[in-house]
Amino acid sequence: MPEAKTDEELVTACRKGEMAAFEALVRRHQQAMLNIAFRITGDYDEACEATQDAFLAAYRGLSSFRGNARFTTWLTAITVNQSRSHLAKLATRRRNEVAARDLPQGERTSAPTGDPPSSAPSVQEQLEAQEIQRKVRECIAALPPDFREVLVLRDLHESSYEEIGEVLRVQAGTVKSRLFRAREAVKECLKRTLGDL
Repeated sequence: MPEAKTDEELVTACRKGEMAAFEALVRRHQQAMLNIAFRITGDYDEACEATQDAFLAAYRGLSSFRGNARFTTWLTAITVNQSRSHLAKLATRRRNEVAARDLPQGERTSAPTGDPPSSAPSVQEQLEAQEIQRKVRECIAALPPDFREVLVLRDLHESSYEEIGEVLRVQAGTVKSRLFRAREAVKECLKRTLGDL
């Protein structure tokens, strides 16, 4: 099935039983949906499962897709809902895990010694950059779910305010308000934590 077909054409073909059409939709949108799921759950494995569940739910629900919104908006809403569900399961699982999972002192491996010469940034610079990225992810993960979802959909997925409103079933003004508050919260979090580097 050629990739030049629109989402709507592929959906129509799916409804006629053409599996290749659904496979084309998955190929076209899986990376974007995985990115959304990862930013919401903060866990790659959970994001993969949420994305898989979202596509399965979309396939099962194609008959209910009326086309009032774009297919990507509909699929994004399903992905957000699946991500919320997986995030709740993940939180429950983490609460129930055994607290001490560290290896005993004698079983720890030592860090490698010495670095080969390289024209790349120094190990210290790479570690500092990784630390900043980790802290940004932590600040986003610490946001309340309503704020995190809006931030992910707008700043990382580049959805319009109207699309986000459709996905989350809120007014565009609410989206803008949540986004402003989310960005401010991330800025404040980074101000508090970046001093630790």
